[in-house]
Amino acid sequence: MNGARMLLTDVLSRGWWHLLLRGLAAIAFAILIWFRPGISLAALVLLFGAYALVDGVLAVWTAIAGRKIYDGWWVLLLIGLIGVAVGIMTFMTPGITALALLYYIAFWAIFRGILEISTAIRLRKEIEGEWLLILGGVASVVFGVLLLARPGAGALAVITLIAVYALVVGITLVILAFKVRGLGSRLAGA
Repeated sequence: MNGARMLLTDVLSRGWWHLLLRGLAAIAFAILIWFRPGISLAALVLLFGAYALVDGVLAVWTAIAGRKIYDGWWVLLLIGLIGVAVGIMTFMTPGITALALLYYIAFWAIFRGILEISTAIRLRKEIEGEWLLILGGVASVVFGVLLLARPGAGALAVITLIAVYALVVGITLVILAFKVRGLGSRLAGA
C-alpha cells in the first residue's frame, strides 16, 4: 500500500466516529418517523433539513480532515456540501410544498448515492467491506429514482420510504464505522 493510501487509511480509522455519528443520526431520524407517522409536513421538512445539515457538516469535516492525505477527498466534501445546501434550502423555505420536498430529497439522494458508489470503488483495495458503502449508495440512488417516478404518492408512503432509506443508510454507516475503526491498528501491525 502506498504512503498516501496508508495515510487515508489512518484518517479513516481515526475519524471512524464521524461515520458512526452520521449512521446514528440517520437511524434516529428513521425511528422518529416510524413512531410519529402523523407528524405534519412542516415538521417533516424541518426534521429532514436538520438531518441533511448535520450529515453534510460531518461529511465536510471528515473530508477536510483528510484533504492533505488523499487526492479524492473532494468527493466526500461534495457530498457534504450538497447535504449542507439542501439543509439550508429546506430551512430557508419551510413552507415548501410536498412535491418540491420530494424533488429536493430525490436529487440529493441520487447524487449522494452516485458519489458514494464512486468512493467505494476507489477505496475497494484499501478497506474491507466496501460493499457496504456501495449498498448505501445503491439504496440512495434507488430511493431517489423511486421518489422521482412516483412524486404523487401518499404522504404516509413517502414518510415510510424516507424512514426505510434513512435506516438502510444509517445501518451501513454504523457497520462501516466499526469496520474502519480498527483498520489503522491492523495495518500498523501488518
